[in-house]
Amino acid sequence: MSRHGGKVLVDQLALHGTDTVFSVPGESFLAVLDGLYDSPIRLITCRHEAGAANMADAYGKLTGRPGICIVTRGPGATHASVGVHTAFQDSTPLILLVGQVASDQVEREAFQEMDYRRMFGPMAKWVAQIDRADRIPEYVARAFTAACAGRPGPVVVALPEDMLSSETDVPDVLPFHVVQPHPGPDDLERFHELLAGAERPLAILGGAGWTRRTSELLRVFLEENAIPAGAAFRRQDALDNDSPSYVGDIGIGINPKLAARVRDADLLLVVGPRLGEMTTSGYTLLEPPVPAQTLVHVHPGAEELGRVYRPELPILSGMEQFARAVRDLRVEPHWRAWATAARADYEEWQRPGPMPGTLDLGACIVRLRDRVPDAIVTNGAGNFSAWVHRFWRWHEPGTQLAPTSGAMGYGVPAAVAAKAARPERTVLCFAGDGDFLMSGQELATAVQYELPIVILVVNNGMYGTIRMHQERHYPGRVVGTELRNPDFAAYAQAFGAHGETVTETAGFADALERALGAGRPALLELRIDPKAITPRTTLTAIREGT
Repeated sequence: MSRHGGKVLVDQLALHGTDTVFSVPGESFLAVLDGLYDSPIRLITCRHEAGAANMADAYGKLTGRPGICIVTRGPGATHASVGVHTAFQDSTPLILLVGQVASDQVEREAFQEMDYRRMFGPMAKWVAQIDRADRIPEYVARAFTAACAGRPGPVVVALPEDMLSSETDVPDVLPFHVVQPHPGPDDLERFHELLAGAERPLAILGGAGWTRRTSELLRVFLEENAIPAGAAFRRQDALDNDSPSYVGDIGIGINPKLAARVRDADLLLVVGPRLGEMTTSGYTLLEPPVPAQTLVHVHPGAEELGRVYRPELPILSGMEQFARAVRDLRVEPHWRAWATAARADYEEWQRPGPMPGTLDLGACIVRLRDRVPDAIVTNGAGNFSAWVHRFWRWHEPGTQLAPTSGAMGYGVPAAVAAKAARPERTVLCFAGDGDFLMSGQELATAVQYELPIVILVVNNGMYGTIRMHQERHYPGRVVGTELRNPDFAAYAQAFGAHGETVTETAGFADALERALGAGRPALLELRIDPKAITPRTTLTAIREGT
């Protein structure tokens, strides 16, 4: 059966399990759009390529399958690059399909022409261009395999316009397989020895590839051996936060008592994280290249084991493969007091303290946590997220969608993708005022596809993170960080969403109920005192050096 290249491509996506594609349409891939016309794949048309790429990243995080984003050449690809960078740093399976100029126009700087191998090479696992329609099945199968194998990540595939419109009778291939390593008997024996000899063990969980099954298996191992476990930066959903083994997040704004425990631990079991800058507090919790703590590092990517820190025991393994292997491993835990104290520190850390102004963001999050405890929570970047990290409780993998890359504008697109993939779940998006306006136009996408997400815009009239650093390094010399904001509630209403402004803690509960019951996308603008820069301090205190 003869098909044009666009149809062959779409058929391969469906064959490999794709049910949703995020895109901004472009003339360079009209044949792909035609292929989607009668395909079972759902096409979600976005309002910006960065939004589309971020949606694909969130979809990949949520499902474990590659999120698919299709954009046009040149500006479309450069806009989408932020999502590729996030997927690379966050180890998210993602495939970006990019339109390309026709083959007979290459190297002429034709309209919107770019060399995608050079552009995306440093931020993708594989970058390729398909020059013949009969090789589409081969390339797409490799793209899915590469995106998911070992340490997951993004793949970029360029699609010349004439290739997509050409005809071929090439047959389909078989669905791809996810390839992950598993620990060997020697690894497990040595790990058992190290754990049995420890006095103050601590686990750090994170990275990609976590499923509910993985989390449940590892929870049994941790609880039976009384091992306290912290979560890497923005990976707090790896372990149920109600588990007695869970002791908090090891990232920005870390509990000082937990930071001290990481330094004081004599055995660190690191399952999944790369141990990057955010999780190590600027590479200070563990000293590179050989940390003082005995390091057992479990990771699915061989290139990460020993990259920054030399582990005593490197274990090349996928997350579920490791969790299955250690589920029944037991030692005599003579560190129960250490674990109990760590959990008590976490419980104390979760109690909101007083906050300047009439709206207490910590109290609002506690209310949300009680009202919709199993919600999927998304956010972008900014100081507002410190309240979320500190006061929310996650209960299963796939419920925290946030960029470890620190990219602003992520939360709204991620919420749209989450609601599209999990329509039965409540989806909450936290966004700062600066963060929100980098992708707020995707409210139109949520309205168009009837995806009733709830967005909470924390408005303090500034780029808060930069202001905080500004006041620390150059007290009182404020420049470039003040913002003139719109009426966010009216902005939401203009899209057809529900919108309200909340200025006092007492009014939050009722406003939340109206937002949850609106039956359409909703936005609550939460106006907080600008002095409340983090849950731990104020701008005034920073300026005065106290």
